[in-house]
Amino acid sequence: MQSMDEIYQQYAQMVYKFLLSRTCNPDLAEELTQETFYQAIRTIDRFDESCQLSTWLCAIAKNVYHTWQRKHPEVGTLEEYTKTCDSAEKDVLQSMDRIELMKQLHVCPEPFREILYMRLFGDLSFKEIGEIMGRSENWARVNFYRGKEKFRKEWLKNET
Repeated sequence: MQSMDEIYQQYAQMVYKFLLSRTCNPDLAEELTQETFYQAIRTIDRFDESCQLSTWLCAIAKNVYHTWQRKHPEVGTLEEYTKTCDSAEKDVLQSMDRIELMKQLHVCPEPFREILYMRLFGDLSFKEIGEIMGRSENWARVNFYRGKEKFRKEWLKNET
């Protein structure tokens, strides 16, 4: 196995982008990335190589984020997302009714919801999404497209 320094060098950016897709806050994503690697160092002996290292790290990151979220329930609203995100989607997010948008994203089935979050809020590449999900780049690309189309059809149906 690689040293933790090598693991950090190889996966820190991907973990950061994964967390950025959740938080849409660069400072918070950086803080949670550091916590993720701290937790990884503490539990490296539990890694049994039954999955890819990137998948294991993102699972830790997801748990770290959920722990942070439970401790800070006042943060994490779409209002916070749109204040800190600089992307093409920001304009769309701000133009939609925020509560309805979150309702639509919330009911979007997996894996589409996860892929949409990672791509739209985290700016992860399809290769990175595929790696995180334990699938191929093409699988991530196809499912992003399908999820986006499903989301668009549902949103437009509910708008009219």
